[in-house]
Amino acid sequence: MSLEFLNAFKFMKQKSFLHNLDPRAKLLLSVVYTVIALLFIQIIPLFFIFLSLIPLVLLGKIFKQWIKSIRGLSFLVLFIIILNTWFISLSFALAMVLRIYIMVSAFSIFFLTVDPNDLALSLISMKLPYEFAFSFSLAFRFVPTIANEAQNILDAQQSRGYEMQKKGLINQVKNLFPLLIPLIINSIKRAFYVAEALESRAFGSRKERTYYYSIKYSLKDYIFTFYLLVLLTFIIFIRVQINSMPDFLIWSLPV
Repeated sequence: MSLEFLNAFKFMKQKSFLHNLDPRAKLLLSVVYTVIALLFIQIIPLFFIFLSLIPLVLLGKIFKQWIKSIRGLSFLVLFIIILNTWFISLSFALAMVLRIYIMVSAFSIFFLTVDPNDLALSLISMKLPYEFAFSFSLAFRFVPTIANEAQNILDAQQSRGYEMQKKGLINQVKNLFPLLIPLIINSIKRAFYVAEALESRAFGSRKERTYYYSIKYSLKDYIFTFYLLVLLTFIIFIRVQINSMPDFLIWSLPV
């Protein structure tokens, strides 16, 4: 059982092109690639879309963390392949795997390169109420904490002789219960502690707030946004004209 996919939500501080972009531009990146992934059920277009994310991962200097998050989806990928191959076809199963990889990769880029403080400020600048922006940012911060706690619970259960690495789909599902129950209980307790801390500091008592610094769209953010919109338009055109495109774009496995 692997929890490495949760590394996709842990902010990595770096000096790179992606890290210097506005969080709103990177949020648009995640949304655009998610929409693009949902447009196709063919293997070849999804494969090319997936490949187009790799230069962005390299620009963000997050290749190792991205690989870990992809590798952590192995159980889900296996489940998707078995289920879709059994009921539909292997080609459809592989397309769904590529779709999952694209969406996870796009949001990995977002979460790995966006500071939680900048995320809250970007949401506020989009006229989202501060309470919602703070809640989302707080949830963002706690994902690595929950991942570490889950690993600690996993190690504790194994030290007590519980076999968490049993093979087989049914055994893997059963192994989730000794992990999820204490994890959910601890998360609820932490939520109460955070709520009490916020109330003790009179959170939300004043509607007007000031901020230490603000974020603004720069020229490179506008250029990157323009690139994403052009890419989305081009992909939509390809999807509409898919039947008149070269045959290799709609190639599929015979099973």
